[in-house]
Amino acid sequence: MRKKTTEICEQPAPEPSRRNPTQQRSRERQERILAVATQLIASKGSDQLKMSEIAERCEISIGSLYQYFPDKSAVIRTLAERYNVQSRRCIEQALGAVEDEQGLQSAYSDLLDEYYEIVLATPAMRDIWSGMQADKQLLALELEESRIAGRILAQAIMRVYPQSDEQQVEASAFLIWHLGEATMRLAISCTAQEGRELVEAFRRMSLREIMRRT
Repeated sequence: MRKKTTEICEQPAPEPSRRNPTQQRSRERQERILAVATQLIASKGSDQLKMSEIAERCEISIGSLYQYFPDKSAVIRTLAERYNVQSRRCIEQALGAVEDEQGLQSAYSDLLDEYYEIVLATPAMRDIWSGMQADKQLLALELEESRIAGRILAQAIMRVYPQSDEQQVEASAFLIWHLGEATMRLAISCTAQEGRELVEAFRRMSLREIMRRT
């Protein structure tokens, strides 16, 4: 088994403009804002996240906060984008070297385990996901990430089964990945035992689809 990574393994829609800090002090302030927002999301949930409370915790004015993030959606989007970049890197590392059936099955299975452990260790992720479901632009971002991750999986499948119908493989891989994200959200909302059972059930179902070309 590969060494477990500590990282979370096309902009789909326009977003409100936000400041892109270039000076060190501004970058540090932005990082402080995001760290405070993550803490608040983890403790209260994305629905209860308030810009005024972020500003208060960061000891800055609400006007200063709006210079970095014009609204709550922009904060959630930035956090989601960061998780997505880390996740995509993890996925590419896991599936990029797949060349045969055994490697495909092993890499995909290990990736599920790694991702589940990371989600368990990052409770704010569940509430960031929740906040994305209520915002059309953020939901579009999530869907596009599922498409990207699905394409990486589809490419691995096509290397192993080059005679497969590429469009069917891409559709299946996109669906598998998006359902996988939903499974993770459900699993961490349940008890540890039930959550693990749900992940195992999804592993069996998705592997049957992935490996059915044998």
